[in-house]
Amino acid sequence: MLTRAFLRAKVLGLGARLRRLARIDNAFVGLRPQDMPYAPSRAHFKAANARLATIEENVERRYRDLQDSWASAPYERVLVDAALVERELDRARRAFGMFFEVFAQRGTSFGPALAAHDAIAADCYTAVREAAPRIFDGPLLKPVCYMEHGYSPATMRRGVQLSRLLGEPNPFPLIRIPWDRDQPWQAVFLHEVAHNLQADLGIWQENRQAVVRRMFGTHRDPMLARIYGAWHKEIFADLAAILLGGPAAAWGMAEFLAHPSPRTLAFRPGGAHPTAYVRVFILCEMLRRLGFGRDANRLSRLWGTLYRPNGRHRLPARLLVSMDRTIPDVVDEIAFQTRRNLAQRALVDVMPFGRNDQAAIRRGARLMMDGRFEQLALPPRFTVSAATYALASGRVEPGRLSRQVTELLVEAAPTQRSSRASPVAASMAA
Repeated sequence: MLTRAFLRAKVLGLGARLRRLARIDNAFVGLRPQDMPYAPSRAHFKAANARLATIEENVERRYRDLQDSWASAPYERVLVDAALVERELDRARRAFGMFFEVFAQRGTSFGPALAAHDAIAADCYTAVREAAPRIFDGPLLKPVCYMEHGYSPATMRRGVQLSRLLGEPNPFPLIRIPWDRDQPWQAVFLHEVAHNLQADLGIWQENRQAVVRRMFGTHRDPMLARIYGAWHKEIFADLAAILLGGPAAAWGMAEFLAHPSPRTLAFRPGGAHPTAYVRVFILCEMLRRLGFGRDANRLSRLWGTLYRPNGRHRLPARLLVSMDRTIPDVVDEIAFQTRRNLAQRALVDVMPFGRNDQAAIRRGARLMMDGRFEQLALPPRFTVSAATYALASGRVEPGRLSRQVTELLVEAAPTQRSSRASPVAASMAA
């Protein structure tokens, strides 16, 4: 009787924890009326609650099994059934905690910056929709940004099973922004958005296979095919970032990758990220192919001055000596060759960027330098690049630049203005 009473108490204790983490809303995460301009959309809350409801159903089902077994089943089975309830409660706790942390940040001083980055991400999707109508099967929930520790931004793509959620799929893209990188001129943010675009466009595997075939077929070198095949995701995101933000994105990525020589000239076998030394020359080749030869030459010359792999490096010799031949092939394959999932178009067709776009960015930068922020009319993704140039000029105080540009981006969020069409209403809404 003592043992059954003990198990009954355990069952009652588990039951008391049910249904406590099944729903989340604005009030629950502490968002006030003044925070609502920065809050995620109702559709994001709906998606989060749908995920929590599914988990809660599993909790309830496991708990019913436990209720049926505790009074008469063997002790070990009761303990196993209780452990299964605990597992689902842990899943609920983790999912609820993630949504709570992400949504509640909109009620902090970081709320405007997060909403500004949401607008940038949504505009990148809008740009693709405008250049390639119907490329997506239907409406998509836009990425949601949140602040966290870490050296660089990172992303969790839509539908990816997250280990932190015990395998639960992610209902919408999440983009992590490090606490000190919340200024709206970080080119690496466009890189993270590009990862989500690659996944949502469905060309993840198609791209990798094409790169491996190109490398092996042209250069007959399994090692090079393996290396560039492993790097395909990051190279895609780098090239797409340039198509979203222009040459400023290439310079921003180079700034992000500029480290002491031992790191920049190091090779990580099997790593997903290209060696920084090689990576910037890939950016230069993309600029050259897009017609921005002056930027390409300047960046290439700068990188070659900073880093000279003359015997003191950690790069495979075959990788190093083949760069002049492999890099043009890789850039051509990823950005300029057609893909089935892009309806037989290339990346440059669905993310077009040209001289007129760059001219608009430069004009926007000059307005920022002159303090004429009220005259800016750039789409959010181009505003990132204009702010990059304005900051580099030294003519604008960084704090003021950040505040002004953030306000502009938050104002742009409801309509998602674009340079290629009239305001697009809610193209990223659920």
